[in-house]
Order: sequence, then C-alpha cells, then structure tokens
Amino acid sequence: MNISEKLELIKRNVSEIITDEEIINLLKKSKKPVVYCGYEPNGALHLGHFVTIIKLIDFAKTGFKVKVLLADVHAMLNRKGEEDKIKKEVENWRKTINAIGIKAEIVLGSDFQFKKEYQLDVMKLAQHSSINRGLRSMQEIARDIENATISQLWYPLMQVADIKHLGVDVALGGMEQRKVHMIGKDSAKTIDYNFIAVHTPLITSLKGPGQKMSKSAEGSGISVVDSYDEIKKTINIAYCPQGEIKDNPILQITKLIIFPKVNVLKIERAAKFGGKLFFKNYDELEKSYASGKLHPMDLKNCVVEELEKIIAPIRKKLSKI
Repeated sequence: MNISEKLELIKRNVSEIITDEEIINLLKKSKKPVVYCGYEPNGALHLGHFVTIIKLIDFAKTGFKVKVLLADVHAMLNRKGEEDKIKKEVENWRKTINAIGIKAEIVLGSDFQFKKEYQLDVMKLAQHSSINRGLRSMQEIARDIENATISQLWYPLMQVADIKHLGVDVALGGMEQRKVHMIGKDSAKTIDYNFIAVHTPLITSLKGPGQKMSKSAEGSGISVVDSYDEIKKTINIAYCPQGEIKDNPILQITKLIIFPKVNVLKIERAAKFGGKLFFKNYDELEKSYASGKLHPMDLKNCVVEELEKIIAPIRKKLSKI
C-alpha cells in the first residue's frame, strides 16, 4: 500500500484531519506510527463507539500501531460510577475489544496517570487553560454539564496529557472530542508535544435529531450484546423519514459501519415492490433513498440483517468467556 492509498483509507468516513499535511509527512517519515483512541468503560460498547473502532482497524491496515485507552480514571472524574463498578466495566470492555478482534495494545489509564511526570504536565496545562475553555471542551462529553464539577474540568487536561504519555502520533475521536484535542494542539509548547487529530462523524440518536447515539436512553442506540430481536425492534422504530438524508441515523449506520464491511450491499425486496437492489457504495444508496426509490422499511430490514452479521460473532465470543 503506497502513501496515497494509505491516506485514502485513513480519510474514509472522516470528518476532518488536523492537519492533512502533518499526516502525509508522518506517513512518509515513520515506519510504525502510533494511533490511539480512548473510551470511558461505562456500559456495553455500542454502534457509536464502533465508528472509531472501524477507523482504528483502518489505521492498522495502513501500518499503524493501535493503542486503546480504557480510561478508568476519566470515568471516575466524569461521575460514571464508583471504583468497583468501573473495574467491572474495564474487564467487560477488555473482553469486548478482544472479541471484536482488533489488533491493539490495551492500556488502562490508572496504570500511568498517577505518575509524577504525568501530573506535572496536567498542572502545566491547567496553568495555561481557561475555565471557560475547559467547560466548552466538555459540553458534549460531560455528564450533567450544567452542574459541572472541578473533576470534570480536570478531565480534558488529562486527555491531552494522555496523548503525550502514551507516545502517540495520532489521536482519534468523534467530533465531540474536537475541542479537547484543540486544547492539546494549542498547548503543544506547554508540554513539549504535538500530535495529529483525526475526527469521525457522530451517529444521531435512533430517536431522532438533537442528540448523538447512546445506550443510556432506551431506543437511542444498539450495543454489541443486543440480541437479533432487540436489534430488529430498535431499528424498526428508529427515526428514518422517507427521502430525508440529514440527521438520518439509519443512513449513517449504513455509511459508517456497514459499507466499510461489504463490497456490495444487497437489499431484498419482493418482486411486486421492484425486486432486489444492489449498491456498490454509499453514494448510490443515498441517491436512491433521496429519490424515494428506496423505502425506509426496505432499508431498515437490510440494516438489521447486516448489523446481525457484524454483532453476532462478537456476541457469540462474549457468551463463551
């Protein structure tokens, strides 16, 4: 795979890279660059997480070493539970990541975040970051941001310090992580470390526009431990207005999760409704949907079957652990 091919795969389904020039230089100069993504171990991994998981797999295909941070200390700071609960969630996430089969080094935040050098970097960042900027960076991440605690302001500074102390070249995250990453980019001289930020789109809540996908609200998302019947029930009642492209979570799932896994997407329809449809890429499917040629229920039925193909092997492996 040459540099152009690597860049094409890295940029697939990515909202932005900060910056393109930096990542091209990295691909030219480094034989084994490092990418990481961090996850708060809180509840089952869901399709929203799967967007970055698939992108980590893309990075691995281009020769990157992949690190996955299970951010147990961050989960505590963000009020996601007491220590015992978070420890159980960490083990569940370890098992899930292994079941997915991604080749990654799994790192626990508490294994390095209490070291003196790390905490000194967090303190340096605190000296150079305003409270208002810290609050803005957490608006899409923090639990109960209207009543934010000081611990939740410490969170983004630790996230920046993570990048340095994990020794990564690329920090990957959804668009909700952008403000945190920009604190890091703007503070490169403060902690003497720079990196490239890569951001993926967010999947809209299955209930409709206004929120990102989550499993904390019933009917909002789908997890990798949901049964076939649960997947079908959730998808069947999901927001998917006919002909509407914007903020359509079913189309987003098709683009960000299903198409990276298939060469051709087949949609089964009865002959009286026009028969089978075949799409070589997402753009073809979107045009068909926007024109009204593809009905929401036909799309939903297809998405249910394709998601089951992806989730069933993970669910099966987890059931044996």
